[in-house]
Amino acid sequence: MSGLDPDELVRLRLALARITRGLDRRSRGSDLTRTQVSVLATVVVRGPLGMGELATLEGLNPTMLSRLAGKLEAAGLLVRDTDPVDGRAVRVAATEAGIAEHTRQREERARLLAQHVDGLPDGHAEPLRAALPALEALAGSLRDPR
Repeated sequence: MSGLDPDELVRLRLALARITRGLDRRSRGSDLTRTQVSVLATVVVRGPLGMGELATLEGLNPTMLSRLAGKLEAAGLLVRDTDPVDGRAVRVAATEAGIAEHTRQREERARLLAQHVDGLPDGHAEPLRAALPALEALAGSLRDPR
């Protein structure tokens, strides 16, 4: 068993979803969808990637990823080119504008989250800090496609 009862699992899922939605709603100045933000972040953080690897990392089918990459390319945030090792494969890389947008969003969300954590009642920040390793492990287990 998970160590959490079904009600606690529901509370965890709802709390994580509400935090994500709250950050999304309060972040300004981006017309990007959550999935586009995720794809851009993965490319910025990992560097140029093959479309197949990116599809696997993001858990998207290649057709959907191709559409998303096209929209991000049209917005000037990504560029697609031929893989130098395998001329049949396509790679994507972030542009300077894509890196700047990723950085802006990351900083804005960090500021927003810090404001809300700082506004919590005394004693609530430390349990959040203590929970970070477990939350990171959970996120990693859900993200790993293998």
